[in-house]
Amino acid sequence: MKQIAVIGGGPAGALCGEKLASAGFRVTLFDEHLAWEKPCGGGLTHKAIEKYPFLLSGPQTKKEIFTAELISSQGHRTRFEMSRPLVIYSRAVLNGLLLDRAAAAGCETIHARVTALDTNGTGVTLTAAGREHAADFAVLATGARNQLLPGTTPLRAEDLEVTLGYFVPAEEQVVKIKFLDRMNGYIWSFPRADHLSVGICAKMAQYATQTLRKLLDDFAREEKIATAGARFYSHVLPSPRLATLRHRKITGRNWALAGDAAACVDPITGEGLFYALRSGDLLAESLIQDRPESYPARLRAEFVADLEIATSLVRRVFRGSFLGGAVTTRMVQFAQRSATFRDLLRDLFSGAQDYRSLRKRLWTQFGATITEVARDILRVPHSGEASEKVTS
Repeated sequence: MKQIAVIGGGPAGALCGEKLASAGFRVTLFDEHLAWEKPCGGGLTHKAIEKYPFLLSGPQTKKEIFTAELISSQGHRTRFEMSRPLVIYSRAVLNGLLLDRAAAAGCETIHARVTALDTNGTGVTLTAAGREHAADFAVLATGARNQLLPGTTPLRAEDLEVTLGYFVPAEEQVVKIKFLDRMNGYIWSFPRADHLSVGICAKMAQYATQTLRKLLDDFAREEKIATAGARFYSHVLPSPRLATLRHRKITGRNWALAGDAAACVDPITGEGLFYALRSGDLLAESLIQDRPESYPARLRAEFVADLEIATSLVRRVFRGSFLGGAVTTRMVQFAQRSATFRDLLRDLFSGAQDYRSLRKRLWTQFGATITEVARDILRVPHSGEASEKVTS
């Protein structure tokens, strides 16, 4: 393989194109949007920065956030400092950065939508802007609703979530997450360099858009976020089920899916940027070694096995009960009163805590957590009493 067509210029496609071009492949990247905004937080966790330090060290506009606030559906609040910051980009800036790096590596970019793709021959042929192009292999990083290949099973509504968001011209230094009553999803407010990304995400198959927008507008009013004149966007993202992660075909003889197209998203947190970058990187490694068939196993070893565990926890987290209340409410209350539990949340936020060892850690620390909660309720002074606590 010498000629690679990358379809989609988001994080997965751009990083894959950069790596392949740097290795000497002739890479052509096709995208109808290129650098564009998207209703998501835009946050990069510490595990993303560790893998790709240029995301922090470069001159591009970004914001480092050290403080997070969680809000329960009942209005309980807790605020805590993170040991490792979230690095938050505007998606237009982040996509532009990654596309610039791909171009600098030698990747040719064509600003056009691919309308047809044929993988039945020895190589592949595709149509963009009325012209045919040929390649040896196609990387499809075309988002959650990729429909270009009949050989791939499209993500069903049960594997998707709808996101609605405002880009609000305002300054803030705190990431806010509000959980919703027995609802698979949450509301966020992420401070970017010159605006807030305020949005909501929830399972597409379960909630009407009008319902989600009302919840979002209610949150904005409660938090005194002025949305008048703000830009409004909506988008669809993956939120995969277990069967989808395990059985969906993501690679063929001369093609492979990456990023959202491969459903590389955490179904609990909605984090997708790290997984998009890693999937594009791992696919490039597989092609450079002339072993494209190894790509699914690489993904599984790196993070898919962990995400499969997350799919089994989604319903318990968002709809489950614990000690007579919603799990998300108890989580916020425990974080208010327990330094041990806040440490766990810090690691979850940074990406240092995976799902494979989460249950063991929860049970190992359960005694300390309950003791700290009980002491705080009884107002018994104890060493290391948290100054971060915010109650309501």
